[in-house]
Amino acid sequence: MAPTLFSHPDRQPQKFRPLKALSHFRKLIKDKEDTEQVFHIFEALPRKSFMDDARAFVESDLGRRLMVSEPYLPDLLDDHEWIGTLPAGSVGDAYVTFMRREGLSAAGLVAESDKMGRPQYDDQVQWFANRLRDTHDLFHILTGYGRDALGEQCVLGFTYGQTGNYGNAFIAYAGGYELKRRVKGDAPVMGAIRQGQRHGKAAKAIIEQDIRSLLAEPLEAARARLGIGKPTLYEEAHRAYRSRGIDPYNFLAAKAVAA
Repeated sequence: MAPTLFSHPDRQPQKFRPLKALSHFRKLIKDKEDTEQVFHIFEALPRKSFMDDARAFVESDLGRRLMVSEPYLPDLLDDHEWIGTLPAGSVGDAYVTFMRREGLSAAGLVAESDKMGRPQYDDQVQWFANRLRDTHDLFHILTGYGRDALGEQCVLGFTYGQTGNYGNAFIAYAGGYELKRRVKGDAPVMGAIRQGQRHGKAAKAIIEQDIRSLLAEPLEAARARLGIGKPTLYEEAHRAYRSRGIDPYNFLAAKAVAA
């Protein structure tokens, strides 16, 4: 059932706590798979426009329709049997291939978020916030950024361009700096992240799409319709790493080369 209340009266405004964000970032760089830390960082760096953006979308015709008609996104995205009926080359086809290869699930991302123990409210703000969380791995598919160290920073840069979320910007650029510090060379790390941010700002908002319809679209057609640019500097960075014998998908090996 679609939530009818915009914001629950018990919902408390989040406080801006940059030192807390820094503490959780230090934990994240020790283990990039510790996704819980990402959610702590987002909570510590709230953006002022979040509630206004949420209200604008949930009160739009599309937002009202999706709240009623769209399945719970983690269930939809983890329904690989249904997605498997979509055509080869579709967004959904690429998504399932990616998730299986990486050993990921939408439910797993929810579980990481739930570790924080934050109260959950049956309101429209929660529905909107959940979309931001649940579409993360779709961003990887649509942008072409992988789950390597730089790819994660670039997709967060793209997401910052889309949403203006300070947490995305903080992790993207702090992570890029950390990568530059650990792996010396001429790979355009910060340039690739900035390009991702520009592409995100220029593209149509992915979280405002009908996700079920988006999954059925041919991948290249979806990228063109949404106006998502090619990740040329990210690809250039990968070439630069490989020219030095560094596997961009093996950060530990890259660290050993730099030592």
